[in-house]
Amino acid sequence: MAFHSYGHSFSFSILFCMFAMVTSQLTSSCYESTCPQALSIIRSSVISAVAKEHRMGASLLRLHFHDCFVNGCDASVLLDDTSSFTGEKSAGANVNSLRGFEVIDDIKTKVEAVCPGVVSCADIVAVAARDSVVALGGPSWNVGLGRRDSTTASKDAATKDIPSPLMDLSALISAFANKGFNTKEMVALAGAHTTGLARCQLFRGRVYNETSIESNFATSLKSNCPSTGGDTNLSPLDVTTSVLFDNAYFKNLINQKGLLHSDQQLFSGGSTDSQVTTYSNDPSAFYADFASAMVKMGNLSPLTGKSGQIRTNCHKVN
Repeated sequence: MAFHSYGHSFSFSILFCMFAMVTSQLTSSCYESTCPQALSIIRSSVISAVAKEHRMGASLLRLHFHDCFVNGCDASVLLDDTSSFTGEKSAGANVNSLRGFEVIDDIKTKVEAVCPGVVSCADIVAVAARDSVVALGGPSWNVGLGRRDSTTASKDAATKDIPSPLMDLSALISAFANKGFNTKEMVALAGAHTTGLARCQLFRGRVYNETSIESNFATSLKSNCPSTGGDTNLSPLDVTTSVLFDNAYFKNLINQKGLLHSDQQLFSGGSTDSQVTTYSNDPSAFYADFASAMVKMGNLSPLTGKSGQIRTNCHKVN
């Protein structure tokens, strides 16, 4: 009887997951019977990786963002170049910058060992981003599952679609609107910069040329980011709590301590000032809005049904 009950549940879960894929509707229960160990494997691997190197949490979160903003959440960002396409890794926003590939590879290897050909690389990236935020003290959210992996990638698309840290507010609003996000959601997603590091070459212009920066903060940054050289020197995006996922990022903006030009643009006398103020005073509001925006981002143009494939190796097409 118990065996029959399990079989019924197994069949129902598979059908539900297949239905979700065909209708482009992701579901958090997709792998409950087809690969019940998947989510726990991802979670434990992320916790271990973040404990080993705190920065990895921010890197895995960014990997998901850079994947979804380029032709949808399809793990195209993981593909190595081939003779038929130049992938996204060499795009300006990604080259010598995106990290965490080895963590995704480790997770994929472990998941393939227990349920081969079932869990997509795209789903692993999406869940790892959520688990990273939780590991750093941030909010959780239900990750829809059932994505499939792309069979191609585009450096040009990555170059065009990923917002630049040099953008003014109007350009940021447009870049996110192009992906279906309103201004409030953009500000919430920008809060991901409450954790992680950025290279000197990305904020040098702000430190040496802009006036909307707190003087002591600018001085401290100049010691690590000279006017010439030191391009790869790193500074925290959130000078207050550089690792934790909290709302200090928004407090920093109010105090003119945004590291990147695009960060400080969110509090510069424009339309987003009030939202920044809200989040600086109310971490629960930020957490709720960030989680909601991440769910929306994870639903950007997923490959479903017979589109794409479940890659065995996340770096290359089967």
